[in-house]
Formats: sequence, structure tokens, C-alpha cells
Amino acid sequence: MATRKLYAGAKMREIRTRLGLTQKAFAARLGVSLPYLNQMENNNRPVSTAVVLALAQEFGLDVTELATGDSERMVIDMREALADPVLAEASPPLADLRLVASNAPLLARAFLELHRAYRQSHERLASLDEALGREGGTLRPSPWEEVRDFFHYCDNYIDAVDRAAEHFAAPDGRRGDPETAAAEALGRLGVTIATAAGPLLRRYDPATATLRLSATAAASTRRFQMLHQLALLAHGELLDATLDLARFHSDEARAIARIGLANYFAGAALMPYRVFQEAAEETRHDLERLADIFGASIEQVAHRLSTLQRPGAKGIPFFFVRVDQAGTITKRHSATRLQFARFGGACPLWNVHQAFETPGRFLRQLAETPDGVRYLCLARDVSKPGGSFRAPVRRYAIGLGCEITHADRLIYADDLDLTNPQAFEPIGISCRICERRGCHQRSVPPLERRLSVDANERGILPYRID
Repeated sequence: MATRKLYAGAKMREIRTRLGLTQKAFAARLGVSLPYLNQMENNNRPVSTAVVLALAQEFGLDVTELATGDSERMVIDMREALADPVLAEASPPLADLRLVASNAPLLARAFLELHRAYRQSHERLASLDEALGREGGTLRPSPWEEVRDFFHYCDNYIDAVDRAAEHFAAPDGRRGDPETAAAEALGRLGVTIATAAGPLLRRYDPATATLRLSATAAASTRRFQMLHQLALLAHGELLDATLDLARFHSDEARAIARIGLANYFAGAALMPYRVFQEAAEETRHDLERLADIFGASIEQVAHRLSTLQRPGAKGIPFFFVRVDQAGTITKRHSATRLQFARFGGACPLWNVHQAFETPGRFLRQLAETPDGVRYLCLARDVSKPGGSFRAPVRRYAIGLGCEITHADRLIYADDLDLTNPQAFEPIGISCRICERRGCHQRSVPPLERRLSVDANERGILPYRID
């Protein structure tokens, strides 16, 4: 498979602006001519290997920034939006989408916002009761979607919050007991900690400064909730400053994002960045051992692994996803080239759906996406009891994975035949943008292929894909 050339004009301009350099000064320090730099910044020429090395040597830049920005995510998002039947007749080729994402990212985001507004308008018209119940008839994204996209385009890594949590939990580079540290920190704030029965995991009463934690929740959950409350009380200004930069459209989105940032702090304090990263490498990313070491749940560990994207100290680029029993994605993040469907469920051929059939076990899968990229995928069910006989049990499945080039650093790759092409199962993102012609699980035809229909023939599908 041919190596894809690196076009990163928008990122090059962003780096130069961040360094406060003119094009002439930037070109001189990179050892290239001014016209050559101008061509790279306008995506008329790819970024050469020599320039990549110069960026690393001259500026100490983490060069993965050039390849892991928003461009590929926006290409996936635009392809999925263009899979909408209303746009099916005017679908541009993939090369054009990549040019738009690289050269005009603001235009790409505007298009995605417009499509999201159209979808919401369409849904409102389909349900008059729902339309009448929404205030003002705004076409902005829902607060939940807006917050989800905020974390998605931040690579699920919030540097200031992550470093604050690390400084709290491991100020001298060594991790202490986060539960004790949280209790002491809350005590200094005058907070009394108690346990209580009932469905609430956490309840804080500002009037009495009392934090009540669920008596039936797992120990890892109680630790997490203590750290979450500490983030709100002791680091509120930091959270608000981060929210100010995000510029959410509504108070609801800001409130949801504030909870998300407090959750982020809790996870980062429970598993401090450098200490956790070292333990992950030492255990070869064994989720069960890491959960035991850090007193966390399997889901918390998997999610934390997907956030190790600190510039200059990045871990393995993982994707992380959580789905419910209907196949709906409830959490998603990808630091890899694999992206998830924004609307609808995940590919049915992916092993995350089988995890419900094998509770308590890790499933392994070697998978290949239509672009030829191969992955090692893990999946496991996650059950969250309600704490009583009649309380409902919430069941999810989580998926974690990385590109096969990193598989040797994972214990889960042992004894798998990574060199056999036949060992890799074909998966996709969603049927409308998946180009595989022989998929037996296809639900709708692919957008970019013509169909042939013969009433005298019937195979797995009632049509043939040209």
C-alpha cells in the first residue's frame, strides 16, 4: 500500500503563528526557501521529511502534531454527513474532502454545523410534539452533542486540567493514596464525608458542606466521585477558565462540560499521567493489572489510556468507545485513524457487540478498515448494578484498540498471528460510507457506488454494487 503524502499547510501556519515568526524567518530556520514554505503552507506541496526533522530539531516540536490534528476526523465527519440522502447526488470525491479539511477547516466545520442544524430541523418536523416542546426553535446542536464534540476535537486531552490533577496526586512524581489525599483536601475545605443508601452516587449539600457517597457503589466509584467533588470545589476557577475558551452556545452545554471536566480531573488524579503511563508500559497495557494498581475500574482504565496524548510525552494512540445493548455509541474517542459514526450504531462486524454474549471476558479481534489500516481491538462487557434487587442493571460494552504497529506493546497481542492477512476481519464505520461490496451484514448501500438490480437474481443482498 502506497504511503500517503503529508499535507499539513494549516498546521504549519498554526505552528509558525504560535512561534511568532514571519514566513521568511520560519523558512530560514527550517532550511528551505520562502517559495517552498509558501507552497507547503498552501498545500501545493507535501511536507518533506527534511522539514519534519527540522521542526523536531530546531523547535523541539512533537511532529505527530502534523498528522494527528482535526483534518482526518473532519474528513470522516463530512463523508458521513454527505451520506445523508438529501446530499447523495452531490457527493464530492474523497480527495476534495481532504483538501477542504486541510485548507479550509473553518469552512468544513461550518458545513458540519449546517448539516447538524438540518438534521435537528428534520427531526423536529417529524415529531410536532417535540418541536413544540423545544424553546425558541433554535437549530443549534444539542448541548450533549456540543460537549461531545468539544472533547472529540481536543483529542480527549485537556492539558491544564490534566497537569493540575497530576500535581495534586503525584506532586513529587510519586503517587500516593488518592482517596486519602482527596479526603484530606476536602477536610481542609471544611467538607464532611458520609455514606448514604439510595440511588445517588454522590450528593453534596453546600449549606452543610456535607458530601454523601453511595454506600453500595464500588470502591473505585466512590474514589472517583470524591475526586470529582474536589475538582468542583478546589479547582472551579481552572474549570471555568477552560470553559470560557470553549465558548459554548448555551448554559446547558457549559454545565454539562463542567461535569465532564470534573470527571476528567477525577480520572487524571486517580491515574496521574506519567505514573500511569509508566505502569501501562511496564504491564504491557494489561487493563486488569492497571485497575488493581490504581484502584480503578476497567472502564476508567480504558478511558484513561485513550487520553495519554500529552505533547512530547504521548502514549500509544488508542481508540475508546462504549456502546449500549442497542448498539448506540454512548462514549467515543479516537486518537487513531479509526473514527466512529456520529449518528447511529457502530459496524456490526466489530467485536464490541459480541462482548454482551461473553460477560467477564476480554475479546480480541484483528480488524482491517476499508482504507487498509489494521487494528488490534479489545472488547469487554461492563455491568453497573443498581444496588438492590429491584434496581435496574445498566449494561454496556467497551472497546479499546490501537493500530497494529503498536500491538507488540500490548499483552493482548501475544500468540496472535499479526503477519497473516487472513487473520484480519473486515470492519467499517457505517454502511453508508463503507465501500466493501461483499459484506453480508450491510444494511444500506454505500453512497459512492452505483447499484445493479436484477429481478431474476438474488444473493445475500437484493442488489449488486458496481
